[in-house]
Amino acid sequence: METYATGERFLASYQPHDPRCLLVDALLPGMSGIDLIQRLRRMGDPIPAIVVSGQADVPMAVRAMKVGAVDCIEKPVGREELLASVQRALGSFEGIARITEFLQLSAIRVASLTDRQHQILNLILAGSPAKNIAADLGISQRTVDNHRAAIAARTGSRSMAALMHTAICGHCSLNNYTR
Repeated sequence: METYATGERFLASYQPHDPRCLLVDALLPGMSGIDLIQRLRRMGDPIPAIVVSGQADVPMAVRAMKVGAVDCIEKPVGREELLASVQRALGSFEGIARITEFLQLSAIRVASLTDRQHQILNLILAGSPAKNIAADLGISQRTVDNHRAAIAARTGSRSMAALMHTAICGHCSLNNYTR
């Protein structure tokens, strides 16, 4: 466990995407705990955060949850309550980490496709059958089928539904990671 007197000191030493839980006071000196969470979210960091406050009120709790706090608890905090909150927070982080990993892998797989494979994938996603894709691109249906098989292999997709899921997630992630 590490402690920091201010949000600024935490940010100065923090390594993004550490599998940790942030337990932060709502009323830190300087940057508030809620502002710290908001800044981490803008940086794309999904660290689970719990806000603790001695003067918790409904508007403050609502603001904490809106910026991404997993929980908002009032001081004094009991040991069991704190442990339960930390367990929930870490459980949410594991779920977020799995989703983030899938999105990143999807982006890598979609990025590995050739220009022609991207073109065919976009037509598949638009619902065009292989026969129409072949006619539109001036290639044989067999060539379209070969490209579709190569796309499935490169993306690790074993079904059309899996291919569509990977492609859509990959396209969204590519747009987020290339900006």
